Amino acid sequence: MLNINITETGANKNNLYYIQSSLSELLLNARCVVNSESEGARAKLSISCEENYYQAVKDEIIDKIAEIIVIKYKYDFFKKRLTAYGLNEEEREILLCSLISADLIEDKKYTVARIKCCNDLSIDGIYNFLLKPLKNKWIDILEYMPPCFLPVQLIDFVSYLIESKKTRVYIDEGKVYDGHFRRLKRTSLMDFDGVKIVREVLLSNCGEIEINGKIEESDEKYLKNFYKDKIFFSERYYS
Repeated sequence: MLNINITETGANKNNLYYIQSSLSELLLNARCVVNSESEGARAKLSISCEENYYQAVKDEIIDKIAEIIVIKYKYDFFKKRLTAYGLNEEEREILLCSLISADLIEDKKYTVARIKCCNDLSIDGIYNFLLKPLKNKWIDILEYMPPCFLPVQLIDFVSYLIESKKTRVYIDEGKVYDGHFRRLKRTSLMDFDGVKIVREVLLSNCGEIEINGKIEESDEKYLKNFYKDKIFFSERYYS
């Protein structure tokens, strides 16, 4: 058996749970042995697997680490620095998700390339010591952001960001799924619980939505404002 060890600060130990839960099916099928521990300031996730599964499992772990950095760490980075006066709390969180999703694919590819050869998978270490150009890019983005936003400007901004995107996601009974019907839980990386569906949809980088069943009025309002004629409703929506 070969071991893969991922570590994180104790304050961010939920990031390790995100990796484990997101890859649960793969880890089960690859017959991996998974252990987690938290000692003081550090948390650790250990995954043991047979040699023939090792590289595939490690590649998926690296993919999730990159996702954590370009969503969770970018969220924290922007939230501390973005003013966005004129927006309420929900609208500000939607703006943060939009800024994250705008470069999510590009940022993730860059991060994966930087860490794919790392043996020491310390998430906070990777962020603090290997990704300075990425953080400089985020600073540049913030410098272009106006200090004040009006709700109507938010609608225009988000609509512009998703205008050219083509992929479709599915909302079923309040849960969001990608085109392969895999459950999306990226909002679990953030410390805000409101308008979860619309934020999950924005983080999916989709251009179309199909809704099955009823959703919260606040989520529905924002989705209709942003996606307009790119929303499709199933028969169950009207029942």
